[in-house]
Amino acid sequence: MIKAYQARCQARIDAALDPLFQAPRPELQRLYEAMRYSVMNGGKRVRPLLVYAACDALEGELERADGAACAVELIHAYSLVHDDLPAMDDDDLRRGQPTTHRAFDEASAILAGDGLQSLAFEVLADRRRNPQDAEVRLQMLSALSSAAGPAGMVGGQAIDLGSVGQHLDQAALETMHRHKTGALIEASVLLGALASGNADELSLKALLQYARAIGLAFQVQDDILDVESDTTTLGKTQGKDEANGKPTYPALLGLEAAKDYALELRDQALHVLRPFGNQAEPLRELARYIVERRS
Repeated sequence: MIKAYQARCQARIDAALDPLFQAPRPELQRLYEAMRYSVMNGGKRVRPLLVYAACDALEGELERADGAACAVELIHAYSLVHDDLPAMDDDDLRRGQPTTHRAFDEASAILAGDGLQSLAFEVLADRRRNPQDAEVRLQMLSALSSAAGPAGMVGGQAIDLGSVGQHLDQAALETMHRHKTGALIEASVLLGALASGNADELSLKALLQYARAIGLAFQVQDDILDVESDTTTLGKTQGKDEANGKPTYPALLGLEAAKDYALELRDQALHVLRPFGNQAEPLRELARYIVERRS
């Protein structure tokens, strides 16, 4: 089921993203080419999938979730472009292709990331692309800016860079990853729920518990794959975390215990979805997919 759902949602999000990269004037062509390259070069689209699946779970219309799905993918893509820069993780491969600063140059990559970040909020604020009431659009903007900024993803990246070569206990490691990876995943689920127009306090609480569990599971599985997979399968350099002295779950817990923890988090996510009906099945499948994926 998840493969068919993923294919439908990927086609949907790609169709919504594609028109965003038309350069408005010739001198901006290279910038828009770098932005397009950074977004439209494959990828699992997990965060847009979560937007759509959360909207589905509350029986919303997916047309109303397109803007939110675009916004979270633009933020995610910008973070990858900047993450790969020499001053950050200094990587040459992303999704099996040269990273943006390798395909273009460092300055173009920095500007492309900046452009993608700003474009995310432009899309979310635009009623033509995000057809919600002004109050809901404001809620969405607040949620995404918090998740993407120093209280969320950027703060997690800062902790990550400051933790190289250090030993972190499990609580500190989780704090880092709930910011770096989990915050945007939580925002994806929240934005999808808000886009449905049917979110209430109880459903939002359950969906955020689900999102917290899978957000951490996603990072645990990433750490496992960095040990077990290979560069071709991952589409990025395998073993980079260990080589760079970064704290990871396998290093802290051991590989088998890390796998058990990922499964425990998956089960937590599935448990909180029990009150939801069949409409939440894509969310359940995504929880399973996150800990079973090989790339």
